[in-house]
Amino acid sequence: MGLLIEIGVEELPAIPFLKEYKNIVPKWKNVLDKFGFDDEFRFEFTPRRLVLIHDNFASRQKDQVIEKIGAPKQVALKDGVWSKAALSFADKVGISVDELSFKEIDGKEVLYHKSVQKGERSQDVFKDMIDEFLRSLSFGKSMRWGANSFEFIRPIRSLACVFNGENIDMNLFGVSSKMGFYPHRNFGYELVEFKNEAEYFDKLAKNGVILDKNKREEKILAEFLQIEAKSGFKIEIDRELLDEVVAITEYPTALLGEFDKEFLEVPKEVIITSMRENQRYFPVFENGELSNHFVVVSNAITDDNELIIKGNQKVLRARLSDAMFFWQSDLKAEFSPNKLKNIVYMKELGSVYDKSVREREIVRKFANIYAHELKLEFDGDVESELDRAVMLSKADLTTSMVGEFGELQGVIGGYYAKERNEHPLVVRAISQQYLPTGENSELPEGIFASLVAMSAKLDTLMALFSIGKIPTGNKDPYALRRAANGLIKIVLEQDINFDLRAILQGLASGYAKFELSKLEEFILDRLNTIYDVNASIINACLKSGESDIKRLNSAILALDEISKEDDFRDKFSTFKRLANIIKDEKIGEVDESFFQLDAEKELNLAYKALNLDVKDYKEYLNQLFGLKYKIDKFFDDVMINVDDKSVKLNRIALIGAIYKAFLKVADIKEISL
Repeated sequence: MGLLIEIGVEELPAIPFLKEYKNIVPKWKNVLDKFGFDDEFRFEFTPRRLVLIHDNFASRQKDQVIEKIGAPKQVALKDGVWSKAALSFADKVGISVDELSFKEIDGKEVLYHKSVQKGERSQDVFKDMIDEFLRSLSFGKSMRWGANSFEFIRPIRSLACVFNGENIDMNLFGVSSKMGFYPHRNFGYELVEFKNEAEYFDKLAKNGVILDKNKREEKILAEFLQIEAKSGFKIEIDRELLDEVVAITEYPTALLGEFDKEFLEVPKEVIITSMRENQRYFPVFENGELSNHFVVVSNAITDDNELIIKGNQKVLRARLSDAMFFWQSDLKAEFSPNKLKNIVYMKELGSVYDKSVREREIVRKFANIYAHELKLEFDGDVESELDRAVMLSKADLTTSMVGEFGELQGVIGGYYAKERNEHPLVVRAISQQYLPTGENSELPEGIFASLVAMSAKLDTLMALFSIGKIPTGNKDPYALRRAANGLIKIVLEQDINFDLRAILQGLASGYAKFELSKLEEFILDRLNTIYDVNASIINACLKSGESDIKRLNSAILALDEISKEDDFRDKFSTFKRLANIIKDEKIGEVDESFFQLDAEKELNLAYKALNLDVKDYKEYLNQLFGLKYKIDKFFDDVMINVDDKSVKLNRIALIGAIYKAFLKVADIKEISL
């Protein structure tokens, strides 16, 4: 028996729908589980319908086994007489006292009753199932329509529930179920009736609806290829945008439009953003450069696509005309940090200009620390140019263009800096100051731009921690976790030493007093999001006390690599035992005159023979792990807790020296396998 459910709605907004999309199948599965069904199904959608399809569906719910447990035997039955507890249990489960029985559970005899509740007919529970399913969907904002009290993301206009070829009569959300659906709008506004599931799919296709989202996407991409082959252009495919146009079309058609070449004077990011965000157009490139063309995916079905193209070109021209006006007006205006004095960054932290000044102080310190690296990239007055880059980095906040396209802050500033003949490194640093913007985002290029981006992130972190704006739980309104992540990623990308503790201490005087250790811990904790390794390895390396991000990175990678070797578990067991013996013992210096047994003498000689000055963490750790067999022999032959306190402490000092040597990389006690 097949089951087909279609919930017909007015056009769903793509972005809220796509956020919930991944939850829709699990939520229907939860409803099935709750109501005693486990049948396979698939979910399809268009902007005007949500469709659940079961090729086979059980005729009844599964029978439900109900087990009830009551009082222990000694409470239920006293001197051969049933107690009140037993009588109450019998009444509760609906049996006579004579039917009461016991069962041993967890070693105790208790009152027990087992019954089977017969499953209802499927058609008798569909209404409750669909109602629960629809109410479980969360799209953010919902709406009411008409005089109704219920809410949904958009008004529900039709409902079909067809089981074994028959309509299941119900009324939900003010709509009565019928064997019918609304076609593509270009095919009419009346309900299209169907007789069975097969006819439903056939009539959908004949009425301008491609139900399968994958087929809609395939149609779009195939038409993109046709446009590219015919024109020689290259269409830039944004995955999120493609998902959107698939979600808002029932019968997509890709069409090529164009705009006046004069608009190409405007930065390409502005044109692309305007097309993508406002109109859902795909940008087109020719010979690697942005072309004065675009691709729109239409949902209309018509013989005259030219009319659609002209309409979209008219709309885009209006938007690009605005962008051109902003661009030309901004170029005539002052581009400097002076106006930033009038923009409040945060009440306790002053203006955006004040923030830029703090960033300038940070980047000056960086210029001293990384003078060698900067010299390799720029052989000139690097401090002056760094100052200029930082002080101009927020200047585009006062421009009309950023007022309209806020997401292009920084990028726009880079264009304006270039137009004013700023140094190319300054231009690049301004453009890339907010990188990385996401998990897979690009990073700033070169040390100059990286230091500018790092100064901005570090000031944000220090300034907000200094006024108590510290993230709690999942709340992070100022994106401080993203800032910390970005700082770490830039350091690792540039492969520079970055002693976080020392740097924070060196900058602390520029901020209200706060616990620097909390910020250090907050930043270093973000290492857990960087690596795909055993989390305890990261924690073990952090427990070493190391605060240089580059050195921590080397330690984590080396320990992770060694931990994947076949014999690591055996080595780990030995060193874990060694570390556990130390506990809170005070570790003194080794005095060889107190050695009594060969095993401790041999271990001491083997340890002293190691070259622990090596910079390579893997080699360093391998040398220590090479002591395994000497340590095992030590544990086999030597008793640590002897009566002679001097001998005991000396033996602790020997294994303590090895533990402390390991602790320079990681605390072995923190690792769990």
